[in-house]
Amino acid sequence: MKEDNLKSLFEGLKDDFDIENPDLGHQQRFLAKIQGQDQRLVNDTSIPFRRNLWKPFIGIAASIALLVSVFIVTQQNPRVMDLASVSPEMSETQNFFTVAIAEQLNKLEREQSPETETLIKDAMAQMHLLETEYEALKLDLTESGDDNRVIYAMISNFQNRIALLQSVLENIEIVKQLKQDTNENSITI
Repeated sequence: MKEDNLKSLFEGLKDDFDIENPDLGHQQRFLAKIQGQDQRLVNDTSIPFRRNLWKPFIGIAASIALLVSVFIVTQQNPRVMDLASVSPEMSETQNFFTVAIAEQLNKLEREQSPETETLIKDAMAQMHLLETEYEALKLDLTESGDDNRVIYAMISNFQNRIALLQSVLENIEIVKQLKQDTNENSITI
């Protein structure tokens, strides 16, 4: 059915088709026009060539801009130094103090009771102050390099934290002893 429609369409338009042949020499004129356009394109290639010449430079400029921005961002966030970054011996020292403080904190948590709650809260507030001071010392160490005064202050900070925790644990033992003595006296009286 579709084929019949097509046949009838072409038969109806049969007289309207252009069936004339081109003038003599048409092919030569057409080829001459094409060659003339080719000559103009060859003569005008300087403009597109300049445009194409900029494309690699734009890529290079974008790469340089990216590298500069990465450099600037990395310079704005310097790596903060701590004792471990000074030397291997200081790294061992920091690890020793960190482990000792962690052990003392675990003991403190095990001793928590209603009677020792205020002691522990106060100790944790003082620990927070010492940790804040240590963070400031880390920034000082980063700015000053390997300044011995800052390193000694950092070690002293660790020692103060351990001394604080030991003192609180001793006070907790005293509280526990007083509670036990009070209970023994109340039972005997």
